[in-house]
Amino acid sequence: MMKSAEIRQAFLNFFQSKQHQIVASSSLVPGNDPTLLFTNAGMVQFKDVFLGDDQRNYSRATSSQRCVRAGGKHNDLENVGYTARHHTFFEMLGNFSFGDYFKRDAISFAWEFLTSEEWLGISKDKLMVTVYQEDDEAFDLWHKEMGVPVEKIVRIGDKGGRYQSDNFWSMGDTGPCGPCTEIFYDHGEDIWGGPPGSPEEDGDRFIEIWNVVFMQFNRSADGTMSPLPKPSVDTGMGLERIAAVMQNVHSNYEIDLFQYLLQATAKATNTDDMENKSLRVIADHIRSCAFLVVDGVIPSNEGRGYVLRRIVRRAIRHGHKLGQKQAFFHTLVQALVDQMGEAYPELKQQQAQIEKVLLTEEQQFEKTLDKGMAVLESELADLKAKEIPGQLVFTLYDTYGFPVDLTNDIAREREMSIDLEGYETLMEAQRQRARAAGSFKVDYNDSLDIDGDTDFTGYNKLEGSSKVVALFKEGDACEQLQAGDRGIVVLDATPFYAESGGQVGDQGELSINGTRFVVEDCAKQGSNHLHIGTLAEGSLSLGDSVNATVTSGTRQATALNHSATHLLHAALRKVLGDHVTQKGSLVDAERLRFDFSHFEAVTAAELKTIEAMVNEQIRANTAVQTDVCDMETAKNKGAMALFGEKYGDTVRVLSMGTEQFSVELCGGTHVERTGDIGLFRITSESGIAAGVRRIEALTGEAAMQNLDAQQAQLQEAAKLLKSKPEELVVKLQGLLDQQKTLEKDLKAAKAKLASAASGDMLSKAVEIQGVKVLAVQLTDVDPKSLRDSVDQFKNKLGSSIIMVAVVDGEKISLVAGVSKDLTDRFKAGELMKHVASQVGGKGGGRPDMAQGGGDQPENLDAALASVNAWVEEKI
Repeated sequence: MMKSAEIRQAFLNFFQSKQHQIVASSSLVPGNDPTLLFTNAGMVQFKDVFLGDDQRNYSRATSSQRCVRAGGKHNDLENVGYTARHHTFFEMLGNFSFGDYFKRDAISFAWEFLTSEEWLGISKDKLMVTVYQEDDEAFDLWHKEMGVPVEKIVRIGDKGGRYQSDNFWSMGDTGPCGPCTEIFYDHGEDIWGGPPGSPEEDGDRFIEIWNVVFMQFNRSADGTMSPLPKPSVDTGMGLERIAAVMQNVHSNYEIDLFQYLLQATAKATNTDDMENKSLRVIADHIRSCAFLVVDGVIPSNEGRGYVLRRIVRRAIRHGHKLGQKQAFFHTLVQALVDQMGEAYPELKQQQAQIEKVLLTEEQQFEKTLDKGMAVLESELADLKAKEIPGQLVFTLYDTYGFPVDLTNDIAREREMSIDLEGYETLMEAQRQRARAAGSFKVDYNDSLDIDGDTDFTGYNKLEGSSKVVALFKEGDACEQLQAGDRGIVVLDATPFYAESGGQVGDQGELSINGTRFVVEDCAKQGSNHLHIGTLAEGSLSLGDSVNATVTSGTRQATALNHSATHLLHAALRKVLGDHVTQKGSLVDAERLRFDFSHFEAVTAAELKTIEAMVNEQIRANTAVQTDVCDMETAKNKGAMALFGEKYGDTVRVLSMGTEQFSVELCGGTHVERTGDIGLFRITSESGIAAGVRRIEALTGEAAMQNLDAQQAQLQEAAKLLKSKPEELVVKLQGLLDQQKTLEKDLKAAKAKLASAASGDMLSKAVEIQGVKVLAVQLTDVDPKSLRDSVDQFKNKLGSSIIMVAVVDGEKISLVAGVSKDLTDRFKAGELMKHVASQVGGKGGGRPDMAQGGGDQPENLDAALASVNAWVEEKI
């Protein structure tokens, strides 16, 4: 029996023997790709290659790509654990041709790997294939060259319109597309289901194991299909599915990868029932959650972080269903490392961070469960019907993460039911919103049509002569720009840096013989730099030669900040730990902003250490070294890749500081020596999302100006306090101590006045059939002390009902109290709702004490006057 790891390696070895470059799995977070929530197929990292926007030094590639389908358009979450083959996380084995081989070789390679005794050795009798209805070439290749019988080749036609077929693949609504051929495995007659294309195709007997896409067309927005100049191949085979075939099991959950995780899950949840579907859910979810954390995703309430949070909480919920109420999910990371750590060493490297993230989320979920229970209890107290409304069930789930089945369990305990239909209606509306939000639509032809590449010369110089190779005005290509026109200029070579990796684009001008184009920004499309701005003088035509000049002061100030982010990143990892990874950055001429993963606020002492560490490297004034090499060499140098950056085969490695303090991959512009930065000053540290912190800082002249401003403020503060700057702390401490003493005296005086006033108020109490009732407005009383006032009144009046109010501007604070002997007949919470509703507010609480408020002081007198009638009605 071949283990999953052996199958993975055999696949890569096979295609390497067919002159394919083995390419490592890319991140689950697609680099610079707003069209996808997560990497969901092996071709994602090669998308720009297929589009012609990226060039590689190979034309054949193979990979084992980790993928997640749990949000947006590609969402299998609800099926996971209940079917044999749905997963949130899976590995996609793929081979790709970029304008090299096409249908014949693609089909031949797939058939050889699957059926050759040297490789997988699957019986040909167990396989069948599908082709697109119109793809006679693929049909003939399968039948005439691979020897597949005609009855085992199924033509799949269009559904609803031309090219709308399960066997016609598209990258999007526009862009590269083409027919595909799929290979199916027959699990045997004892399993229900029919072949593809039959009415029983949804059964589990015939399972698709490999999809081979032939990209041969480019679809434009109007539906026109144009042949691609270089037809390509994109294939994918799920490792879990092919492992099930090779290990002679029907369900993916029976393969070796999952069996170990299922055993670990059963142990962590104290479960003996190995067939329980909840075990499958949890075993699947630990894979996606761990790898998402590895790739920098942190649980949050939006975007990718929200999807991760949903998966974690779904796993915890299934743990609850198994009876495990303690935090357990994070303990499964070790089992995952045992199984997949060799293939993905980053799992082992970040194990502690993954466990911490998941444990924190488990603990947070327990708190939300408590909040949800409190809301449910409060609503049930006022609910007269025997059915919990669908809106409440949905709110508990959506807002508090409160599982629906748990709400249902509580309902059954109280002989109630839940409005499941109403809940499902609201859930479906949410799913529609989620699908709309996750439906990324991009016109792959909606970009400027530019041939050639721009040669970037800006690493070594800030000006140079260049030729205009393209002009655009209002998005359309043109031959000339006139004075006053806003447009885009593309040059054959440029010193202008195009915005990338958090660094803003350069500014400057293009000029020649009275013509001056002011460059306001520089962006990048494919391999071209787009100079965006306004033609201030003269006219500019295609073919003109111009002098391109970057504004040197702005570029230099930006370089100071960019180099400082590298030193800051390294210092953060040294002080806080290796779990720190960049989550985003912004570098311009004025400041730097750096976002990073960390679960708690950075302390003042840590910030001081980090700042000192960076400044130490600046003072060392070491030369910044730049090496251009391949990715493997860069990794061996210990280079870190930056968040959201895409890298080709050749990369730039920036090393700076003493003893290789910082080594990162970066295409930005930097200082020549660390001493050029001058000074580094952290100005703020804050949290911007769950598990993500932000540091803002200044360098160079801006940092000096910041220091000067702080010094001026110190001098001014010292002057106001009639002190010296070095004595300010002692002076301030004395003033604070004095303030505390005065506040204490004031509080005592107010309490004395309130006590005296309470004596006067007691005379306003009325007796209604043996119950003393006091409803009054107090003045000159701190709203925070109202509860104390109510307790005093109850102590002095004995068996009593109290309602007191205080007004501060438009805000009314209310407190109601009922002595213990009366709470069986009178509830403070009910009295509060009665009064608060009359003054535009609400409130609630315990039977003996309740609080509330309102914002209609003009109605307060009438509301207080109604208390006696309320008591009489209750009696």
